[in-house]
Amino acid sequence: MQILQNHKFKIALLTIFLVYGEAFPQAKKDTTIILISDVNMQLECSSALNDMYNFKFEKAEKQMRSFKKKYAWHPLPYFLLGLNEWWKIEPNTRVTIYDDRFLSYMDSAILIAENLHDKYPEYRIEAAFFMAAAYGFKGRLYADEERHNWAKAASAGKTALNYLAECKEKTYLSSDLLFGDALFNYFSVWVPENYPALRPVLWFFPKGDKKLGLAQLKEVSYNAFYTRTEAMIWLMRICNSYENDQSRAFQLAEYLHQTYPDNPYFHRYYARMLYSRGAHPELEIECKRILERIDSGRFGYEATSGRYVAFYLGQVYGAQRKLEEAKRYYLLAVKYAEEIDATESGYYLFSLIELGEIAEKQGKKAEAKKYFKDVKKKAGRKEEAFKDAKRRLKNLEKVD
Repeated sequence: MQILQNHKFKIALLTIFLVYGEAFPQAKKDTTIILISDVNMQLECSSALNDMYNFKFEKAEKQMRSFKKKYAWHPLPYFLLGLNEWWKIEPNTRVTIYDDRFLSYMDSAILIAENLHDKYPEYRIEAAFFMAAAYGFKGRLYADEERHNWAKAASAGKTALNYLAECKEKTYLSSDLLFGDALFNYFSVWVPENYPALRPVLWFFPKGDKKLGLAQLKEVSYNAFYTRTEAMIWLMRICNSYENDQSRAFQLAEYLHQTYPDNPYFHRYYARMLYSRGAHPELEIECKRILERIDSGRFGYEATSGRYVAFYLGQVYGAQRKLEEAKRYYLLAVKYAEEIDATESGYYLFSLIELGEIAEKQGKKAEAKKYFKDVKKKAGRKEEAFKDAKRRLKNLEKVD
């Protein structure tokens, strides 16, 4: 049984099946079914996708496996099963236990899509879309700071780009085909603008169009089916972090959380947007709800979300001059950050600074100094937290 869990072995078996076996049922040979734009297939998939994004993974997987039995010749069910594993990773990318299953499903989707692409011209564009999507998700995993495999990430990204070029020919088939092109158009311009050192790396890539990419991403978020939610997520991130459009980002965050209330990533991002808007009453409710779910062991609710919302609650109670309550939550933010070794993050460092400030207000100078010294030890010299802690220590020493 153990060998059946081996990723490479499963791919080898699938290769033999495709090359030497009959990978396509007779019904497929008689009728061309473009699943990506097939309304009946979309109706079948709706429930599975909703369950997946709402973190009901077992229920989603059961439905996806039924698609796999029905459409074993097509990459769609394998891609969906891989996406189901991806969303187990998304709330905390430090967790690596789902990597093998995710990669196995994406590789299966790629292998089956290659077979369609090379042998059945009527499926070439659809197959190219799934190869681009699968390679794109693999690249995202490899590029994560926990995996840190830049060579594999770059290779997967370049391959995805090659297949994206084919999809451009038939975007009228489905708005889903625009998704990858939208991300490339935006980030191929944004990256060299913000990271000049990476410009030489992009010399060999086609020139993008950031404005077009943003427009395409909006179209996908309105009109696509399979990639609609993923497009909304990227649009939310881009509007919030890069385009200074917090109003649009908040609308998307609110919609995603309300639509998928059990998704911890959406829940956390919604709390983040409430914090940035200064909506303290709503923020307090959502943060405490997240902490309750962490305490109850709800899947996906863990220390990553905990350090965010504990810090937010510290800020809420600090603004109300409830120092003991604020201190309680800043200490909790520190605890969660230390659990996941995120002691160089802003949430951790500024929680320590806030704890130092509270201690100073309470006349506990020795305790305050300890917190500020801890910040100096953890933060880089050019970071704002380091400079702030250094200034506060200097002021305390003057008083002494």
